[in-house]
Amino acid sequence: MYTIDQQKLPQSGETLAQYIYRLRTDAKLSQQKLAEKAGIHLQSLGKLERGKTSRINQTTKTGLATALSIPTEYLDAVCYGLPVSLIETPKFCPNCWTPGEEPDPAWTLHRAKYCLICGSSLRSTCSNCGQSLASFTHKFCPHCGSSYKQLTVTKKR
Repeated sequence: MYTIDQQKLPQSGETLAQYIYRLRTDAKLSQQKLAEKAGIHLQSLGKLERGKTSRINQTTKTGLATALSIPTEYLDAVCYGLPVSLIETPKFCPNCWTPGEEPDPAWTLHRAKYCLICGSSLRSTCSNCGQSLASFTHKFCPHCGSSYKQLTVTKKR
């Protein structure tokens, strides 16, 4: 689990290139070593640090976050130019959540991926159209009308 390290938080106005370079040099890692730890090509890391690309795919993001010991949300915040507090997305369990009610606090932890009650993958989007969850007060997606609650079908014998 990650602890909040003020030195690793993205700074206001910092680009992705500046952020990765700062964290790499603070950790006293060469580009080669960071690329190996992150599981990415050295050329890709060089391109990121030179500012030739400002968006990264999920695999690269996860690898860099692990190698630099930061949450992926920090990289998202830098890419989108948002404060870290605004990048976290609300999540819910499609099986256990009662629409219209606040979610279980364990689901809102930024590292939570699965429900601790039933083991289902947590969702932050509509399963039908993929749009982000608008509000926990809604029972249906405002974009496509589908229910956020996953309907379970029981078989009769």
